[in-house]
Amino acid sequence: MTTLSAAGSEAAARSESARLTDGFHLVVEALKVNDIETIYGVVGIPITDLARIAQASGIRYIGFRQETSAGNAAAAAGFLTRRPGVCLTVSAPGFLNGLVALANATTNCFPMIQISGSSNRTLVDLQQGDYGELDQLNAARPFAKAAYRINRVQDIGRGVARAIRTAVSGRPGGVYLDIPGDVLGQAMEAAAAADTIWRVVDPAPRQLPAPEAVDRALDLLAQAQRPLIVLGKGAAYAQADNVIRDFVETTRIPFLPMSMAKGLLPDSHPQSAAAARSLAIARADTVLLVGARLNWLLGHGESPQWSADAKFVQVDIAASEFDSNRPIAAPLAGDIGSVMSALLNGAATRRIVAPADWTNELADRKATNDAAMRRRLADNPHPMRFYNALGAIRSVLQDNPDVYVVNEGANTLDLARNVIEMDAPRHRLDTGTWGVMGIGMGYAIAAAVETGKPVVAIEGDSAFGFSGMEIETICRYRLPVTVVILNNGGVYRGDEVSSACGTDPAPTVLNARARHELIAEAFGGKGYHVVTPAELRSALTAAIASNAPSIIDCELDPAAGVESGHLASLNPTSAATPVSADA
Repeated sequence: MTTLSAAGSEAAARSESARLTDGFHLVVEALKVNDIETIYGVVGIPITDLARIAQASGIRYIGFRQETSAGNAAAAAGFLTRRPGVCLTVSAPGFLNGLVALANATTNCFPMIQISGSSNRTLVDLQQGDYGELDQLNAARPFAKAAYRINRVQDIGRGVARAIRTAVSGRPGGVYLDIPGDVLGQAMEAAAAADTIWRVVDPAPRQLPAPEAVDRALDLLAQAQRPLIVLGKGAAYAQADNVIRDFVETTRIPFLPMSMAKGLLPDSHPQSAAAARSLAIARADTVLLVGARLNWLLGHGESPQWSADAKFVQVDIAASEFDSNRPIAAPLAGDIGSVMSALLNGAATRRIVAPADWTNELADRKATNDAAMRRRLADNPHPMRFYNALGAIRSVLQDNPDVYVVNEGANTLDLARNVIEMDAPRHRLDTGTWGVMGIGMGYAIAAAVETGKPVVAIEGDSAFGFSGMEIETICRYRLPVTVVILNNGGVYRGDEVSSACGTDPAPTVLNARARHELIAEAFGGKGYHVVTPAELRSALTAAIASNAPSIIDCELDPAAGVESGHLASLNPTSAATPVSADA
């Protein structure tokens, strides 16, 4: 009897060791063991079964209509959660569509992994004309933080681990992971395969600043007569909200939030210099940059926007960022939470406090500008223009502080970030470092999926067109997303007169009477068409309360808006072409 029992156990062991698994299942298991809960993607050859298996395993799969939007959703998920968002694409053109979002994620420092199926390597490398033939790995390298290819089924766990750690460690960014279709289909013994999968330990370890660097920074801040703190989206991403707030309030230094850092401290905070931005930048003599880069969004730190004598203290996890435009007098290399904790301790010991005459100067300018903003919002032209439309949106959002706001466009973006106040961190997502259009629906979907909270996407009609078909995705998954389209019928504005001999519209003109709300109705959502602020307030209140997909088409005056929004200086005009005086 003992012999039979032993023989049975041995046979069972042989049966277990002979059980096979394949690359599809190993990718899913590697993602699950590393807490990836959602995949955003578009199915097709060769990754359709990967999506099916992921869904069956408990990973939520959100299927999009176009890969760029799926990638944008993955990038936004990375920003909101500090875990890499995952985008799944097919090969060749599908991969290239996703690559647009991957490049944008890398530029914005959002952790994201794009997993793309690819063609058989032997056929691609000899350019034999395989289906979807493209050297995707080398195409991705210039646009990603890193790019890896998995060539053997037994390396899948290693490849996923490498991608996760690379995406979130140091300066976060986009990682491309190439998996040929034949590798996904490769099989190996399940027992051996289990040993190839592991959980990444501490993927983004803390990086403490050097004590002498902290002392140098504190010395500068202690000597400053007109100090200013600039909070970038890196500060919001860091989720070091409490220590940042404690440092700001302990030192009483005015702070200026970049658009995606709005809400890190409430916009209504008395130390916010947002309403006196120009004065704060022009007059500051010592500037503490926290997760913000001196790129074009901050005038490269150069005069006349900034004082030529201003000294900069910069907190960044990547030392290579220092001195990119202006000399950095006190570089602080480390993660934001650790650096700000060190600065807070030192500031309390030294009793660093911003001079009252500086804070009073900014307060006076804020009061003047706030009064001008209230007057502008009180105007009620008909047809509506941007300010009275945004004023209506603002009043509703003040009653719904949990709402996440997504914002893109030219005038729509520029004016909304001034008008719409934020009270909570990471509740505003917009076009970011590149100022790229088309992020709207992807970001809105990710915000709804990752947080479970209602989302309001404030879109220009031109910007909405880049990703508008994802309304079907929003409706299919019944997500609590309301899209408000400020429709002035054009790129920038809709009243340009065509110079064509025929009937073609001018280059900037769209359909001024487009009824965008009907798109929502076509896919089972709710549509609203509004022409007054009162109608807009009523529709937005109802849409948020419904917790269901909605579009509000907000009809604006086609003459509302200016060329290129706040960036007119970056859009040169032809010396040989007359330009309308009101363009």
